[in-house]
Amino acid sequence: MSLKKINLRNSALVLMIICAAATRLLNVNHLSGWSNFTPVGAIALFGGAYFSDKWKAYLIPLITLFISDIALDYIYFHKFMFIYAGALPVYACFALMVLIGTYIKKVNFVNVVSASLVSVLIHWLITDIDPWLQGTMYAKSFYGYGESLIAAIPFEKNMFLGDLVFCTILFGGFELAQRKFVFLRTNKKLAI
Repeated sequence: MSLKKINLRNSALVLMIICAAATRLLNVNHLSGWSNFTPVGAIALFGGAYFSDKWKAYLIPLITLFISDIALDYIYFHKFMFIYAGALPVYACFALMVLIGTYIKKVNFVNVVSASLVSVLIHWLITDIDPWLQGTMYAKSFYGYGESLIAAIPFEKNMFLGDLVFCTILFGGFELAQRKFVFLRTNKKLAI
């Protein structure tokens, strides 16, 4: 495989990730019912599945998330924040989502939806530890953790719906593009 082919393929992957991440900035003032309907889970899975260099699989989705978080913090809070409270578990979850994406060896509907579901469950269980332990809304017991998880269901439902939509666009779009443009293909056989 030539260096030019790899660079063009990686460039296409990066461009798709950046375009998906840019959608986080659309209609940010009207998100009340759609909080957490974002492309970030799909971006992490997509990066894990398609980048042959695993360091790129992790770095590109996480850097994209970081940059879009800075932009959103500026839009919402009118100041630049490079890190926010609770960021560590969130970024750890997205790194785990990239890892899950690396296990998608055959791109098809069942595998991508299954990976999305597992990713959302991980996000739900890990990111709700911080509000439970650090916040004042929930008792510091398993019951309180359960209350935190129940309160997060609408957000996680939206995350799963976002994953479904953006995985369809990213995975489906790249699979179709690979059929049309030979330079996007690798030796690895992927089928829809």
